[in-house]
Amino acid sequence: MSLQNSRHSDVLVIGGGVIGLACAYYLVRDGRSVRIIEQDTVSAGASHGNCGLLFVSDLPPLCVPGAIRHELIRTLRGTSPLTIKPHFDLSLALWLLRFAAHCHSRQRDHAIRARNSILRASATLFGTLFEDERLECDFERRGVLIAFTDPATMEGYQATNRLLAPFGLAARFHDRRSVRTLEPALSDRVCGGWYHPADSHLRPERLVHSWGQAVQQRGGMIEEDCSLQQFETRKDKVTAVITTRGRFTADRFVLAAGAWTPAMARQLGLRIPVQPGKGYSITMQRPAACPTRPCYLYERNMVVTPWKSGYRLGGTMEFSGFDDTLNPRRLANLETSAAIYLKTPVGRPVTEQWTGLRPMCVDDLPIIDRMPDRNNLYIATGHGMLGISTATGTGRLMADMVAGKRPSFDPAPFSIRRFARLG
Repeated sequence: MSLQNSRHSDVLVIGGGVIGLACAYYLVRDGRSVRIIEQDTVSAGASHGNCGLLFVSDLPPLCVPGAIRHELIRTLRGTSPLTIKPHFDLSLALWLLRFAAHCHSRQRDHAIRARNSILRASATLFGTLFEDERLECDFERRGVLIAFTDPATMEGYQATNRLLAPFGLAARFHDRRSVRTLEPALSDRVCGGWYHPADSHLRPERLVHSWGQAVQQRGGMIEEDCSLQQFETRKDKVTAVITTRGRFTADRFVLAAGAWTPAMARQLGLRIPVQPGKGYSITMQRPAACPTRPCYLYERNMVVTPWKSGYRLGGTMEFSGFDDTLNPRRLANLETSAAIYLKTPVGRPVTEQWTGLRPMCVDDLPIIDRMPDRNNLYIATGHGMLGISTATGTGRLMADMVAGKRPSFDPAPFSIRRFARLG
């Protein structure tokens, strides 16, 4: 019986963002019947408006030694992309304390190795994916240029580059003159840059839309406008979910709902150390002097991504709960910051102003695991700003876990068991 005529599937995936779709895709390819339930529409969340980098060289986590001090200094100077909304939120306060506790060199080195393993696997799998499926998403392999306006900060990036060298991902340095040869769209205020040739980029909303179609063409079912209301359980298993579109049963369940995952998991008495981190982007027509490759504007922590079909400015990190309102000041800051680095920072007309919630894990590593005490419930969340970059690796790892296969890279760093308190 087809899924259209049944309310039961081998696997039910909760969440239709890029991670949920990736899990569904590899499960379907393994021959399983899969249903996705999505509270909005596919590609409505953080998978829609991000800057679309496949950032293989983004190995250091956010929680590095000195991160707290550095961000406090930038906040005092008014240059920090971080904003924490003044309100009482005990879970956020505890998350921030735990994040600070992870800001040491041992955790940094562990995270670099872990991120390298999943990013490398994902890059290989993306290559195979694009060979097997016709995904129209403006994919290009042109690297990422990190641009600087402060010589001291640019010099300081050498320390980060040394951490990348053992993994074959060190950047190439460009001085004031050669950086403009590489990227003529840069303004005179840019003093140089570091170029990472291993990275790629794509248009994320087009990727997710095309990938969703590929899942359906292979037999998967996607239920949009279908919000989870509650889980049904029996002993150590989830047996069904009650949704706004009725009751669905499955043999196994994958919880991949991004920033909403912790609230859903709390129904089962589980605590997931993930907070929503709000990001913004502006999408527009390509400007007259359009960059030829993605540029990471280092001092402002934002990204400029050009595609054949458009152009996007994106960045910021705002902890304000599940507030999804657009802040005009934050959007204006994106254009103001881009004007420092680029000759022509914006194009017209603007086609979209967007905000979305990234699932930020306390140690900046994703959680990909079977849940303790629920032997048929799996989780994939906490990908932070690497959701697109790690999607294929996450999906393949999840499919292998469900099948009991040996994965192609070590899953231990992404285990939920690394956190002491789960309930």
